[in-house]
Amino acid sequence: MNAELAKAIADYTLADNDYERATNKRVIAAIPAGQENYSPSGKCMNALTLAWHIASAEWFFLNGVCTGQFTPGGGAKPDSVTSAQDVLTWYDENVPPVLEKAKALSGEDLAKVVDFFGMMQAPAVTYLTLMVKHGAHHRGQLSAYLRPMGAKVPGIYGPSADSQ
Repeated sequence: MNAELAKAIADYTLADNDYERATNKRVIAAIPAGQENYSPSGKCMNALTLAWHIASAEWFFLNGVCTGQFTPGGGAKPDSVTSAQDVLTWYDENVPPVLEKAKALSGEDLAKVVDFFGMMQAPAVTYLTLMVKHGAHHRGQLSAYLRPMGAKVPGIYGPSADSQ
């Protein structure tokens, strides 16, 4: 991949991610207080863990792209994160600075091949598109938790049945 194409893809993807991040935040904010431990089955993450995963994975992917390497253990949830609001506070404090760094990367940096724990080697920009897909996937999971928890599902790509 050449630098010009990598930069164009990154610019588009990161602009798209601004919309997706706002939607992620609406879904996380809809988790009712006292329902953070809800999980539809023993194989599923609970609501708080899933919300944390959405927020921390975005930081993880952005940081990996910015530094040119992915490091394990970057997504450990601080003990102070015990509610959806805590996740949102962390998200707002930690993701925007690394997002701005990613937006400022050169095409050359974005075209460099980055290793993903020996499972995948791809241009850095590839991980930005993976980040958006990963967030949408897990946001879909979390949105499916909301009604059984007694919450309303916010609009994601238009109004939901709960917003009409």
